[in-house]
Amino acid sequence: MGILENLYKMTAIQDIIGNPGYLLMLAIGSFLLYLGIRKQYEPLLLVPIAFGVILANLPGGSMGVVAAEFVDLGGGHSKNLLDIAHDYGIMNFLYYALIKTGFLPPIIFMGIGALTDFGPMLRNLKLAFFGAAAQLGIFIVIIVAVLLGFTLKEAASLGIIGGADGPTAIYTTIKLAPHLLGPIAIAAYSYMALVPVIIPLVVKYTCSNKELQINMKEQDKKYPSKLVIKNMKAVKIAFPIVLGIVVSIFVPSSVPLLGMLLFGNLLKEIGTSVARLSEAATGSILNTATIFLGLTVGATMTAEVFLDFKTIMIIVGGFLAFAISIFGGIMFVKVHNLFSKKKINPLIGATGLSAVPMASRVANEIGLKYDSSNHLLQYCMSSNISGVIGSAVAAGVLISFLQ
Repeated sequence: MGILENLYKMTAIQDIIGNPGYLLMLAIGSFLLYLGIRKQYEPLLLVPIAFGVILANLPGGSMGVVAAEFVDLGGGHSKNLLDIAHDYGIMNFLYYALIKTGFLPPIIFMGIGALTDFGPMLRNLKLAFFGAAAQLGIFIVIIVAVLLGFTLKEAASLGIIGGADGPTAIYTTIKLAPHLLGPIAIAAYSYMALVPVIIPLVVKYTCSNKELQINMKEQDKKYPSKLVIKNMKAVKIAFPIVLGIVVSIFVPSSVPLLGMLLFGNLLKEIGTSVARLSEAATGSILNTATIFLGLTVGATMTAEVFLDFKTIMIIVGGFLAFAISIFGGIMFVKVHNLFSKKKINPLIGATGLSAVPMASRVANEIGLKYDSSNHLLQYCMSSNISGVIGSAVAAGVLISFLQ
C-alpha cells in the first residue's frame, strides 16, 4: 500500500482533482491546436502557442512561466538566468532570456522585413496614408478599456491588438503589462487568423455596392499620377535607410521593431551580395524565433493567469480594436472621396492593418466579386505595408508615454 500511495503521489492526478482549471486549460490548448492544424489559422504561430499552453498546464511539469515577482529580489535586482533555470525550469529560462528582454519580436520583424516588398507602397504613396488611419482602433479601445477599469498600461497593451501585428502586440505588452502577455498574444494571433472573416463583415455594413465597384486601374487612366519613379531599385535601397533615421528622431522607442524591419528589408533589396544574410533572416533565424516565441508565450497561459474576467475583456476588446481599425481605414477613404475627383475603393482602407499579405488578398477577392476586372492587390498592399510601419510607430508612441 505504501508503494501504491507513493505511485499515486508521483502522478498529477491529485493536482488535477484539486484544481480542475488545469483540465479547462488543456481543453483550450487542444482547441487552439485544432484551429492551427485542422483549420490552418496562423499555424506557424498558433501551433507552438497552443502546445505551450498544454505544456504549461501539465501539473508538476514545471513548464509554466512564473510571475515576475517570484524572480524579483527587490531593489531593482532579479535572479540571474542560471538561478531561474534551476528554480523554475527551462521554459522560464527561455521566457526571461528571450521574451522578457524583448529580444524575439524584433528578430521576427527582421525576418518579416526581409520578406516584404515596399514597391507597391512606394508606387502609390498616397494610399499609404490609409495605413495610418487604420490605427484608429488602437486608441479608441485604449480609452474604452481605461473606462472599464484597466490601467493605462494594460489598456495600451489591449488596444495595440487593433494594429493586427502579433510581434508588435507582444513587444508592447512585454514593456507595459507582461502579466497579460498570454491572453493578448492569443487574441492578437486569433484575430489575425480571422481576417478573412472580420474584413468582409465590416465591409458588408460600411460600404455600398457602388463603392466596392470602383476600379482603381480605370481611375489611374483618368487621373494618372504625376510622380514617376525612374530608378525603383535605388529608391527601394534608400527608403529603409531614410525612414529608419527619420523615425528614430521622432519616435526613438519604435526603433527596436521598425529598425529591425527596415534592416531586414534592406538586406532583401541589396540583393545577391548579401543573399546569405537575407536567406538566414527569412529562414533559420525567423523559424527558430517563431518556435521559441510561440512556446514561451503559450507557457504564460497558466490556469491561474488565464481563467480571469480580464481575459474575457481582452478577447472582446481585441475584436473591437480589430474591427474599429478596419472601419477607420474605410471611413478615411470615404472622406477622401468626398473631396477628390480620383476615387479610391474603400477596400484599400480596410487593408490598413498589419496582417500582410492576408488582408490584401481578402480585399482583392471581395473586389473581384463585384467586378471581375478589378484587381486591387497591388493597391491594397500599399496600405497594408504602411499599416505594418504604422502599428510599430503607434507601439513606440505608447511605450514612450507610458513606460
